[in-house]
Amino acid sequence: MSERDAEATANLSPEQAENPSTVLPCQPDGRTALVMKVPADSVSADFASASDASPLVVVMHASVGSGHKSAAQAIAQAFDRLRQSDDIPERVRVEVLDVLDFARIKIDGNKTASLFTGATRPIYDVTWRYTLTGRILWGGGTAWSRIMFPRFNDYVRQNRPAAVIATHITAANVAVGARMLTGVTYPIICVPTDYEVEGFWPHKECDLFCVATEAMAETLRPRRVPESRIAITGIPVRPGFRGKADRTEVLDRLGLPHDKIIVLVMAGAGLPQPYVRFRAAMESTIPFLRGFSQMHFVFLPGRDKDYESSLRRLFDAMKLDNATVLGFVDNMAELMQAVDLAILKSGGLTVTECLCARLPMILLGKSYGQEKSNTVMLTSLGAALHVTTARELIGTLRHIHDYPDARRALLINGEILRRPRAAEDIARASLDLVGTVQPRRKHFVEFYWGGKPAHTR
Repeated sequence: MSERDAEATANLSPEQAENPSTVLPCQPDGRTALVMKVPADSVSADFASASDASPLVVVMHASVGSGHKSAAQAIAQAFDRLRQSDDIPERVRVEVLDVLDFARIKIDGNKTASLFTGATRPIYDVTWRYTLTGRILWGGGTAWSRIMFPRFNDYVRQNRPAAVIATHITAANVAVGARMLTGVTYPIICVPTDYEVEGFWPHKECDLFCVATEAMAETLRPRRVPESRIAITGIPVRPGFRGKADRTEVLDRLGLPHDKIIVLVMAGAGLPQPYVRFRAAMESTIPFLRGFSQMHFVFLPGRDKDYESSLRRLFDAMKLDNATVLGFVDNMAELMQAVDLAILKSGGLTVTECLCARLPMILLGKSYGQEKSNTVMLTSLGAALHVTTARELIGTLRHIHDYPDARRALLINGEILRRPRAAEDIARASLDLVGTVQPRRKHFVEFYWGGKPAHTR
């Protein structure tokens, strides 16, 4: 840890320093918010006495972008780790499901993602920010399940889950409808994977919201979500992001220089569509990269083989010696911990992984909808820099190239959002709700009147 990192955590208690996920952002007046802590010896009580031989926890996402699935997998992995440390019985099963697999008609998540990356992104932005986020609010109902997802109702009748954890609004609403239609009672835990709460979460029917920040909790309170149903846990990431990689070993293995500022250009993931505009902005920047003599750029195209090949051909033709293209990286956590700076789009999961890996960020491109909320949150706290054009990016890179302290400042400010143990906290909180849920009244749709929103969108 650098001197600046040490300063950022100097005022924490020993317990907080050991487990950063228990530390919550300070309020404007200096107060610290409280977090819901679930005692480790209580989380398995209901499972231990359950008559079901193999209680089932469902962690459900939607394959729209990559972050919702990554968050779901992180929570599922947390259950595996808690079996060893918190006496969760081995017989407890965890299944990770894509809610779109249960749809009446096939839904292409990659095409759906084009709503907030293609020509309709300004419309999507207005819809995301203003639909059911004021006084008229969405409570939940059976509509989603009756119309589009009857197959999930059948799944619930057959498997009778003990709990459902949802990392996407569609998954949450489908779980609510299935609970009403089947009569199977189970807690529904909603885990937004961005830094604001969308209006279509089933506010009245959710048994627990696990959110990233106090600002998100402040959004939920005027929506009449009881305090007991809000836990500030952070956004779940895989456990590798909270460690510290051997920088020398990683750079040697990848053939990267030790004496340069290593800059990751995160230009791809599981689905290519969300990165179209990001890649266009980077292509305008590439001719200027040669001028950063103390930087080495590592391009990550994700699973897009065509884009990877085109980058390699371009760099070879330009004879660009301070840029490298890596194929799909299996251990992103290790790579992110070993490098010095990332250029990326403001997806909720990706920026959270950077925070947990203590990797300074430059957010590139105009952002809309949930990504705009992520950008506002990170930049308002000084945890990231934001640029919208190639020229702005070049100027910002020049500043960081000439003033290394700028990166250390981003690290210090990022500590306020860093909660690398969020997945375990969500798993514990979810298990604590098993057996406590009462049957809900059935209704097709439910709207209700809320208080004055805490934040102006």
